Amino acid sequence: MNPSPKPTQIADDVVVSLAYTLSVNGAVVDSSDESNPVVFLQGYGNIIPGLERELYGLHVGDEKHIVVQPRDGYGEVDPDAIMRIPKEEFPPQIPLVTGVELEVRDMEGNILHATIVGVDDEAVTLDFNHPLAGQELVFDVKVVDLREATEEELRHGHVHEAGMEEEEFLPGDEEE
Repeated sequence: MNPSPKPTQIADDVVVSLAYTLSVNGAVVDSSDESNPVVFLQGYGNIIPGLERELYGLHVGDEKHIVVQPRDGYGEVDPDAIMRIPKEEFPPQIPLVTGVELEVRDMEGNILHATIVGVDDEAVTLDFNHPLAGQELVFDVKVVDLREATEEELRHGHVHEAGMEEEEFLPGDEEE
């Protein structure tokens, strides 16, 4: 049996190795170079929708500047995701300082990420929005490699790379 030909362009069901730099308001907030690219399965929502959509048709070696609006990235800021919690509900070891990031559990035991955005005498204001919600995301990308996905990867909807932990996150997965 002959092996399948290597994919020549980004399409659904193709494993993509991508070097990228993500900037917000002119500042670099994340990057992955060619020696350590992010690897994901195209068409399965492994990365944010606006970036995934703009990659279709690119070939190995192609570079592209991509601007992703909030609605196609981490969404708009949801005012309902900002809450005031009485100070006495916080354990004493947690520094109640603006900018501190916390992991909290909801009533069902799910872990949620929040950032302290305000502190006063009675309460702490937590923002449960993704830190990049409401932001225009600027990606500079380079396609490093393409390969066919395995049957198992297609069934599971994500890459099973050697040495990659099952729950390792990819751009777009952080803190969701």
